Amino acid sequence: MTRTDIRLALDLGTTTLAGRLLAADGTVLAEGRLANPQGQLGSDVIRRLEAALAGQGEHLQHLLTSGIETLIDDLLTQSGGRRSGLGAAAAAANPAICHLLRRLPVEPILFPPHRPRHPEAVLLSPAELSLDLPIPLFLFPLVSGYVGGDLVAFLFGCPEPSLTTLYVDVGTNGEMALFAGGRWWVTSVAAGPAFEGGEIACGMAALPGAICRVRLDGDSLSLETIGGRPPIGLCGSGLVEVVAAALDGGLVDRHGAIVDPGRVETNLVRYIVESAQGRALRLYRDADLDLLVTQRDLRNFQLAKGAVRAGVDCLLQRAGVDADQVQDVVMTGAFGFSLAPTALKRVAMLPGNMVDKVRFVPAGALEGVARYLREPRAAGRLDSLVGELTAYPLSGTAAFEKAFLHAIDF
Repeated sequence: MTRTDIRLALDLGTTTLAGRLLAADGTVLAEGRLANPQGQLGSDVIRRLEAALAGQGEHLQHLLTSGIETLIDDLLTQSGGRRSGLGAAAAAANPAICHLLRRLPVEPILFPPHRPRHPEAVLLSPAELSLDLPIPLFLFPLVSGYVGGDLVAFLFGCPEPSLTTLYVDVGTNGEMALFAGGRWWVTSVAAGPAFEGGEIACGMAALPGAICRVRLDGDSLSLETIGGRPPIGLCGSGLVEVVAAALDGGLVDRHGAIVDPGRVETNLVRYIVESAQGRALRLYRDADLDLLVTQRDLRNFQLAKGAVRAGVDCLLQRAGVDADQVQDVVMTGAFGFSLAPTALKRVAMLPGNMVDKVRFVPAGALEGVARYLREPRAAGRLDSLVGELTAYPLSGTAAFEKAFLHAIDF
């Protein structure tokens, strides 16, 4: 391949970094992901921004760029390419990650009115980022201090909507957009890392060996793992489905509590155990491994799904749209696999009349970055899209707090 044949697409998530190498015609040459090394200074962006404010900004940038370098090395190894063959590179990230990557002051997004210092798209030189790249890195624009380039990239990668459509990108930040009446509304909620396997006792990223599907099969929980390997952990889609199955099996009540074993009249009771962390659900055990979903895990999941559901409800209310008027629902994120509509309905992550309209887009933000790199007139279309997005802040509002309290239970 010549020098300009390879394009690099990056999705810089709070919990996970994802990347893709593309040929000039858009063919995927390699794809990979790894944990964001910044996680050692906090699983959420608020803790990282506070760490940057306390003088850890340079260290946070170094952690992020070292992760990007490792990811690039992995992609090049997969494809057999070289760094000198990279002809274009682009990345999308939420506002906090963008500020930490660029070593920008974090006060503008950490404190009200939460406005990013430089929201516009930008070409960043390898020198200012301390990245070993032969070309500058294009960074997607931000909408506000809470709606980032990752949502913009997700929307950019989707076909232009003509129907009333809801878009939901589920990750550590739950970002969402609504297209209704020819107008765009966008917002974001703090979901936490549970959907990406973070802060879950046996949680992990969507990698081989992760439990990705769980089905209630009589008196048993049927497990499926990525790659068909023996279970080593639980990824986001598996977490959603184990909660749905546990609810259906009477192992967890509507308030999210693991029930007293005496209340379970089937052999499913064997999945409820007492552990060092308290009452838990045992998914798998062998000589070296004991995979448990603890009560704390269930609470973390409730907080995450409650935030997403409350965000959706508030966005619909703000736009004056009823849930049954939404004709299409597009979801992406860090689940690992698409989710069965029955599971989504059971855990009440979306309004019940929406779940049959859901379609999943794998790696939506990454696909949007890749589309930008392969389309000849992408810059103009991206500018037009961003100019149409109306930001709706939710954090700390009475409307969100009320919706969140209603969305916690199953």
